[in-house]
Amino acid sequence: VSRAGFLPFTGRMPACLFCGAAVFSAPMVERNSMDIRIESLIEGARRARGVVVIVDVFRAFTTAAVAFARGADRIVVVPEVHEALRLRDEGAGDVCVGEVNGIRPEGFDFGNSPHELMQAELQSKVVILSTRAGTVGVAAAVGATEIYAGSFVVAEGTARAIRREQPAEVTIVAMGWNAAVRTDEDELCALYLRNLMQGRRPEREAVRKLVLASGEVAKFRDPAQPHFHPEDLEIALEIDKYDFAVRIFKEGEFLVARRQG
Repeated sequence: VSRAGFLPFTGRMPACLFCGAAVFSAPMVERNSMDIRIESLIEGARRARGVVVIVDVFRAFTTAAVAFARGADRIVVVPEVHEALRLRDEGAGDVCVGEVNGIRPEGFDFGNSPHELMQAELQSKVVILSTRAGTVGVAAAVGATEIYAGSFVVAEGTARAIRREQPAEVTIVAMGWNAAVRTDEDELCALYLRNLMQGRRPEREAVRKLVLASGEVAKFRDPAQPHFHPEDLEIALEIDKYDFAVRIFKEGEFLVARRQG
């Protein structure tokens, strides 16, 4: 797969190099008018322009999507742990969710875990989310005209929302591990989103198998790292599970995520 998100076209359906499955279930279509660029890591978030999608599959924006599916009213996105605790103490939110190096910080109600939130009562609550990649990327994307929180579970909803707008410029940023090391799941999600926005329909199971063949998966199966729940991996790879997008707005001094659609 090229950085631009295309496979060489040979007149037949291209196949996944790992699993042999067809990657595209529909023919190629002509490029639309949107200029869609893929960037990576914190530097990419700082360079991002136009409508920006910050991708964090493992796990921040999968966790955010689950929070909305569980009925959360909104999510206040902050880059630092102390900010999250302060805001909860001041009554700006109900629960703190997040991680540092994958581990739930002291004083937080939940880790950065979609599995944990699947068990949580979040109806009408305000969540405060702080992580080391996704939320940091959102804060860094100061050149964005709009920001979406991207992950596989809301990929179709996100692509549909952006296609409806037809912005001239879109930047998809794969945040990676701690916003400093590229990871396959975020890069592949960025490519998946780009294909959806350009009218192609990637084969979900082929994409899922590519992610499962990547290095970041091992920690979810490591008994020495129980904070990476195996269930988190399965939830994060339920591609297009939720039929909505997660859009982030500047509301006063806060960056606030809301369910769209």
